[in-house]
Amino acid sequence: YLRYALSYRDLEEMLAERGLSVDHTTIYRWVQRYAPELEKRCRPHLKATTDSWRVDETYVKIKGIWTYLYRAVDSQGNTVEFHLSATRDAQAAKRFFAKAQGACHTMPPRVITVDKNAAYPKALRELKATGIVSDRCELRRSKYLNNLIEQDHRFIKRLVKPGMGFFSFCTAWQTLRGYEAMNMIRKGQMQKVNKGDSPRQARFIAELFGVVV
Repeated sequence: YLRYALSYRDLEEMLAERGLSVDHTTIYRWVQRYAPELEKRCRPHLKATTDSWRVDETYVKIKGIWTYLYRAVDSQGNTVEFHLSATRDAQAAKRFFAKAQGACHTMPPRVITVDKNAAYPKALRELKATGIVSDRCELRRSKYLNNLIEQDHRFIKRLVKPGMGFFSFCTAWQTLRGYEAMNMIRKGQMQKVNKGDSPRQARFIAELFGVVV
């Protein structure tokens, strides 16, 4: 569910075709329980990202209301960090930058590329004033240079679409953490797990949970 653009009912039918009777609500509960755990267990295995970040936010609908998924990738397209917010303002941007700066696999940013959203310069100024971000970090505002992060949003949007949105902030965040973790695995961001090596990626996930395959 976290890797492919399928609904819970799609998976219920696919399992039934294989002789397994599993209700779609059970699959939903599995995702809510294990998606955040997957993201948590992946963190120690992440490769280091570069010090050039591309930052942007994409929209996620929760109970018919748009919320904002802040995301960043480095110059090679690797995921730096992500953060779901009910607001799109300087405070939300500050929380995201601080979270990204503190992640175990990220280097302090040398340059951060953003679009024309006025909240980003304000947030970065305040973080520099408190010493959370270095004064030497450059903020670069360029929509063209941010094509990399906009392309990366597509993986998340493609997965969200079959579910027709979320019904609570909590369930959205739990699921999105799993989407992002699976996206990082797929992109080859885990140590000793290459991009495109699906069998090894599957074994890696099994090993994280102590499953014998």
